[in-house]
Amino acid sequence: MKSSTFSSLPLKAALLENIESLGYTQLTPIQAESLPHILEGKDVIAQAKTGSGKTACFGIGILSLLDLSSFKVQAMVVCPTRELADQVCKEIRRLARFTQNIKVLSLCGGVPFSPQSDSLRHGVHIVVGTPGRLQEHLRKRSLRLSNLKILVLDEADRMLDMGFEEAVTEVISYAPTHRQTLLFSATFADPIRELSQKFQYKPVTVSIEEGHHADVIEQLFYEVEKNRRTDALGYLLSYHRPESTVIFCNTKKDCHDVANELANSGFSVQALHGDLEQKDRDQVLVRFANKSCSILVATDVAARGLDIKELQAVVNYELPWDPEIYVHRIGRTGRAGNNGLALSLCAQQELPRVKAIEEYQNTTAKWDEVAPFKMSHEDRFEPPMVTLWIDGGRKDKVRPGDILGALTGDTGISGTEVGKIDIFDNHAYVAIKQESVNAALTCLRNGKIKGRSFNVRKSQWG
Repeated sequence: MKSSTFSSLPLKAALLENIESLGYTQLTPIQAESLPHILEGKDVIAQAKTGSGKTACFGIGILSLLDLSSFKVQAMVVCPTRELADQVCKEIRRLARFTQNIKVLSLCGGVPFSPQSDSLRHGVHIVVGTPGRLQEHLRKRSLRLSNLKILVLDEADRMLDMGFEEAVTEVISYAPTHRQTLLFSATFADPIRELSQKFQYKPVTVSIEEGHHADVIEQLFYEVEKNRRTDALGYLLSYHRPESTVIFCNTKKDCHDVANELANSGFSVQALHGDLEQKDRDQVLVRFANKSCSILVATDVAARGLDIKELQAVVNYELPWDPEIYVHRIGRTGRAGNNGLALSLCAQQELPRVKAIEEYQNTTAKWDEVAPFKMSHEDRFEPPMVTLWIDGGRKDKVRPGDILGALTGDTGISGTEVGKIDIFDNHAYVAIKQESVNAALTCLRNGKIKGRSFNVRKSQWG
């Protein structure tokens, strides 16, 4: 009989206790199918989307296998993007709270190389990184994999889409042949199966079919003239008023133009495209994830690795050519038991794309009307949060608890007014509810964080 609870799995008592303290009791479908095989040491290829609980799958598998007395790299997780690597690191650290001795290190580009080398020299159990930076560390021999027991390829399809196959192959060439290899992918296309054949030994295949059910994601299509697309977009955003929306464009130019037009019409919006530097990309994602910006306009490539919880709506400014991409786009909403909304604009010459989506999903498209609307500048609804920038971060030993403590002291604001806190090397961001921003600024400017005064201001980007 298949396991349905974590307590039914052969886990160490301390790990199980910590999993339960995090509120995890029931296994998600992907966990129920994969974890027993992972814990038996088998190779697994699993079809799993972001938000399915896959990180806990391989995280628990890794933590069950570690020899804590040996400070050598025993597990490596390869991710397509820095954002995903950061999320994986955070999740593994949460799962590992049952012991203080587990060292997890993120190895990604966009940050200095030397501090990473120093950390590796001092001893690390688990590394989580992007292909390019892992490749660099392996070539320079600052990262050695001779003690590696378990290798995880997370969102393997995205890594192939982004052109990382060569880098991933080289990274794996440094790993011992006798190891456990776990491969997670949203699709089982031929290139993924080839990757599995190349690097796995008799893998167990796990596939959880999770269609986008009509009762979870409402899909609506709107036929509009090409030159009325942006006005239609303004109407839909004003009518539905979603708290968080990703608008997908097929080109960087459209992405830029749509974001500018929405911003000029008073919407809270930012663009996410391939030309952004890592620092700017971090800032855009922080602000969208913490709900101090309501709308993100993105290309498919730029949105890879993006995992925003509680995304209320996805809008296709233009439908993609490939129905599978459409399904991936809209699958970002309607997660974790929430209902989602997928709105698609379509010019007459794009109707064959709708037909392809109908055939792919085996459904009939539901069409709706757009009322006349003219984009003009006026104050649109504001996002619920505002981001504050703090001139202190990891290198100053600032932790989320220090910022929360400074905000909620004797004369401070309530903890319920504080949202997401993001710590970077030299600065930090904290989201505050709109109505409490001035009080929060006063708290942080007049008080101290870790006994020190830091510069604090409202974020100036976006």
